[in-house]
Amino acid sequence: MREDASYVLYWSQMNRRVDSNHALEYAIQLANQLGLPILFYEGLTCTYHYANDRLHTFILQGVPETHKRLAARGIGYVFYLRRRKSDANDVLYRLAERAAVVVTDDYPTFIAAAHNSRVPGKIGVAYYAVDSSCIVPMSRYEKREYAAYTIRPKIRKMLPEYLRPLERTAALVHWREKALDFHTVVTDANIADLVASCEIDHSVPPSTTYDGGRLAAEKLLTHFLENSLRRYDEGRNEPSNHATSHLSPYLHFGQISSLEIALRVKDYAAEHELNADAFLEELIVRRELAFNFTRWAADPESLDVLPDWVKATMRQHAGDARDPLYSREQLERAQTYDELWNATQKELLLRGKIHGYYRMYWGKKIIEWTATYEEALAAMIYLHDRYALDGRDPNTYTNILWCFGLHDRPWGTRAIFGSLRYMSLGGMQRKTRVPAYIEEIATLERTGKDKFRI
Repeated sequence: MREDASYVLYWSQMNRRVDSNHALEYAIQLANQLGLPILFYEGLTCTYHYANDRLHTFILQGVPETHKRLAARGIGYVFYLRRRKSDANDVLYRLAERAAVVVTDDYPTFIAAAHNSRVPGKIGVAYYAVDSSCIVPMSRYEKREYAAYTIRPKIRKMLPEYLRPLERTAALVHWREKALDFHTVVTDANIADLVASCEIDHSVPPSTTYDGGRLAAEKLLTHFLENSLRRYDEGRNEPSNHATSHLSPYLHFGQISSLEIALRVKDYAAEHELNADAFLEELIVRRELAFNFTRWAADPESLDVLPDWVKATMRQHAGDARDPLYSREQLERAQTYDELWNATQKELLLRGKIHGYYRMYWGKKIIEWTATYEEALAAMIYLHDRYALDGRDPNTYTNILWCFGLHDRPWGTRAIFGSLRYMSLGGMQRKTRVPAYIEEIATLERTGKDKFRI
């Protein structure tokens, strides 16, 4: 413990919020014990993989409300926007020099996982990584779970302990210092200019549909409760119904927590006599299975982590003829013969997210249209990394690898897929309103305006 410390530092890497944040609350408790104020540090660099206007804008849109809510709790805030590669890249270490301890987010993928293994040995003070992404903490599982049916009973057993509101701790010592020199002032009015000033990819525009930030997440959750929860179970696999929550981008960037969502859904369902089981299954069991997978998998971006039956069937069918074959550029530009698939890709390009059910079809067709399974996987990850607001996420990697048999079972054998599950256009046409979805995306592409924007 540094004796002349000025504060306890909370480094917000993945959970970019003030409310229902276990890591922040832990930092406050430590600060109260030490008689120190809390400093909340959030950074955004120009050097992350595929840094672009879409991702930058979504993150920056959350900053003003974060600052406002921290100030109301007496907590200091530093937001550092590293605009160019030549700008300082040591702000965390400079802040840590005055910190008694550093608290951050426990997260199994993206740069947070690398930071949490590399940074502690360089700062000279205690470093705590706290899980505020899952309801049941990832550390409660001692191994990788095979599928939903193996993790579900464990979650149900532990859920009563964790599915409860996070008690807010008052900061006893308020932040009194002025803004530090490298703090970047972000307002609703200057976000576009800040993004334009950054040395990033400016060819990927902001989402047509989703604004970032806490207020947008809260608004979307309320809309889901009042308009879609009662329709969720029957309508979730029909994209034109818009019966899903659309909260995955906000969960990914930590602008809202799964705990908050679950509690609001349970309360609303009880009050209005609705059955929320199907939604809570996806939010808790399926999502936390994904976190479990990425925490324990050696490399969640590799086919090597797939079950043995998958590897065997892929070896048997690796040489099967693929016709047609599309390049990554053709896929990226939605230039295939399949109008439905093109629409799903355009949804990714425009909105920054693909409806979950159609994303399964999207992935299966990429397997069919690329020369190797490895090339198919790389294409899916690339398209999500560059365009998806909910990419680089445990759910992303798990859902992509589901297309290759992860958390699934063997099916009937066919060319290319072997015993992997197959999805066809005919099946989509029987089960969903394909023409309605294609027209919706065509209208969005033509007008640039999304009538389903909340």
